[in-house]
Amino acid sequence: MPEYLTYVWRPVPGSRHAFPIAATKLAPEETATAYCGTEVEAAKLHDLDELAWILEPTCMDCWKHLANTPPRT
Repeated sequence: MPEYLTYVWRPVPGSRHAFPIAATKLAPEETATAYCGTEVEAAKLHDLDELAWILEPTCMDCWKHLANTPPRT
């Protein structure tokens, strides 16, 4: 992934959350924490089909957190 990415959106059961980019490098048995505080197994952040992206709504707490974070310069 490009070096400038700092977060990634992933649909997990219940909602589409934003995670720090480092979460994509966790071992499958580790736990990833979204910006809203939701915790999921890191294995659930990979190999997602398009239907999961369509069906899960965006987590507004993650969205608000990222909207209030100043951009990197």
